[in-house]
Amino acid sequence: MTSLRIPTLTTDRLILRAPKLEDFEHWAAFFASPRAVHERGMMERAAAWRVWASDVGIWTLRGYGPFGVELRDSGAYVGEVGIYEPDGYPGPELGWFVIPKAEGKGYAAEAAGAVMIWARRNFGWDSLINIIDPKNARSIALGLRLGGKIDPDAVGEDPGDVVIIHDLRGLA
Repeated sequence: MTSLRIPTLTTDRLILRAPKLEDFEHWAAFFASPRAVHERGMMERAAAWRVWASDVGIWTLRGYGPFGVELRDSGAYVGEVGIYEPDGYPGPELGWFVIPKAEGKGYAAEAAGAVMIWARRNFGWDSLINIIDPKNARSIALGLRLGGKIDPDAVGEDPGDVVIIHDLRGLA
């Protein structure tokens, strides 16, 4: 296990910071809604807590994890973007979600771009992956818009997952 300070990243509109306990309320609401069907699936609160706490714990165990994302101008929470790698994953995954009222504003793309640069600078990784349910057209489109390429031979978490590879070598 590592002892670390979770960094704070900033973009033009966003602050990416350590997860806070109050973030869970947004997370639980999102994953209780039909919008989560093609993310990790809808979850009852107790299951959502276990998954969220596990994701947050990745920071201590691996030195990376999810960032809470908020607006710089108001501090309003808009979602979560970060690097996930539970045991058995094929590699570090760049993942995201935004709360419904923040969708369509480019926040996930802006935050994901900052995380990719941070990962390259801090870990020297050449790539990150996205593992996306094939029915999640919005996330697939975002992965491609971020410069990723679908690798039809790559292994995801479930059969049929779309795996997008992001080449980080051109990032600062």
